[in-house]
Amino acid sequence: MTAVLPRLLRALDRFHATHPWDHNAHYHRWILRRLPGRFTGALDVGSGSGDLARLLATRAEAVHGIDADPAIVERARERTAPGAPVTFSVGDALEDVPSGSYDVITCVATIHHLPFGEALTHLRRHLAPGGTLIVVGLYRPRSRSDYLIDAVAIPSNIAMAWIKNKGRKAPRPAAMTAPTRPATMPFADIVRDARLVLPGARPRRRLFWRYTLVWKR
Repeated sequence: MTAVLPRLLRALDRFHATHPWDHNAHYHRWILRRLPGRFTGALDVGSGSGDLARLLATRAEAVHGIDADPAIVERARERTAPGAPVTFSVGDALEDVPSGSYDVITCVATIHHLPFGEALTHLRRHLAPGGTLIVVGLYRPRSRSDYLIDAVAIPSNIAMAWIKNKGRKAPRPAAMTAPTRPATMPFADIVRDARLVLPGARPRRRLFWRYTLVWKR
């Protein structure tokens, strides 16, 4: 399986290039279902084109998104309606998060760009008592179960791409124009380090090459 999977993934990349869909946005509604009906402040780390931040704003009094890429932050501002309770800034997630605490902190497909344990520690400091931290992350497959889940995701990914694009070629969504990098941390290491920083944390592997972590302070 491990020898065949890289070839399948390359073929999937070619298909996905002409039938793109946002794997991260697939989890946005999932995130919303794990949050209170209303909350005061939210922080979206690695906010990209702002899709999740705007969704959080349907429940929050104020949302702030931070991203290291100036171009994608400008796109987020352009795509956000005037008067919406959402602000965006360019900055480093470990150094430039606005001071204060947040009832909700989200971090989608971003934490693998950062020192993992240090990032979780930093986000925990900004989480208000009773607040919720949600991470949707990427991991590097290493175990047999990792490769099995990856293999199962392939036909599901093709089906989703075909349905979302109605079988037609399509341009990349704005959210997929931000710089990316591959994950380097195996899932077992993510579980170990997350539990050291966030007692009781239980990361779970998900379809479409993602894992989730939900932690309440």
